[in-house]
Amino acid sequence: SDIFTVSVNIAGLPGLSVPCGFDAGGMPVGAQLIGQRFMDAKVLNAGHAYQLCTDYHTKRPEVR
Repeated sequence: SDIFTVSVNIAGLPGLSVPCGFDAGGMPVGAQLIGQRFMDAKVLNAGHAYQLCTDYHTKRPEVR
């Protein structure tokens, strides 16, 4: 479902989803970073910095 991303797209704002862990059921959870209009590079840099500080992007959900 894209219910949480449509308004950002309509507004023309840059957005990025980054993995940030797993819920109690083992499903992946993501954080959505949203920036000001025309600040795409800042959003990408924030996502890159987050990825450098965490290892969530290397984790995979357990297959049951």
